[in-house]
Amino acid sequence: MMVLITGASSGIGTEFARAFSKKGCKLILVARRAERLHALAAELGTPCEVLPADLSEEKEVLRIAEITKDQKVDVLINCAGFGLLGAETAVDLAEELNMIDVNIRAVHILTKIFLEQMIARNSGAILNVASSAGLLPAGPYLNTYYATKAYVASFTQGLAAELEDMKRNVYVAALCPGPVNTEFTAVARGSQWDNGISAEKCVSYAMKQMEKGKRVIVPGFSVRAGLFFSRFLSKKAIARFVGKFQKKKAEGR
Repeated sequence: MMVLITGASSGIGTEFARAFSKKGCKLILVARRAERLHALAAELGTPCEVLPADLSEEKEVLRIAEITKDQKVDVLINCAGFGLLGAETAVDLAEELNMIDVNIRAVHILTKIFLEQMIARNSGAILNVASSAGLLPAGPYLNTYYATKAYVASFTQGLAAELEDMKRNVYVAALCPGPVNTEFTAVARGSQWDNGISAEKCVSYAMKQMEKGKRVIVPGFSVRAGLFFSRFLSKKAIARFVGKFQKKKAEGR
């Protein structure tokens, strides 16, 4: 089985690579940092193709799709992504646009291209890593990140419904974790999340839920409970609560 993983150089992406490697899968590892990808490939000891790429650039995304088009990718894990913590007026516009390109455009392009291939042969699986943030109405002080993950969650659930209607044997799901202790916090420029789960636990749970055919996968009981009870709050109340929490993180408190 061939598995393509973006964002494979760290965090959740790395753990997915390890998990699929243990299953004896062949891997295509994609991320910006070539040295980390090569180190991971050496660690795994299974057949790996290393494809360094900056997924904020559309031409690089299309290059990855072109290189791998004849390799019959059975599973696509869209894991690349990052966030920027801070008030909207304090976040650099160019960095935000890069985030939108990585978190949305790259995910959309790769999903669409590989989905067409999978539909043609009536088999395959795509897991788009969104966030529990994408299931909430707003996220002040991590605003654009929340918006990008809402796009991914909505887009993915819509595709899953279409595939069910088409009666195609192609699985599509959104992974929506809460806080995970990865390099995300360093990139987002905030302090370490309190009570975050490990990337290993996140991936272990995700793999089990994928086998069950779940469309929306939310690791962590407390996160699932929080999302359930959020249904009984107004959008304004949720935004206020989330904003208060994120503001503390942005200020390093």
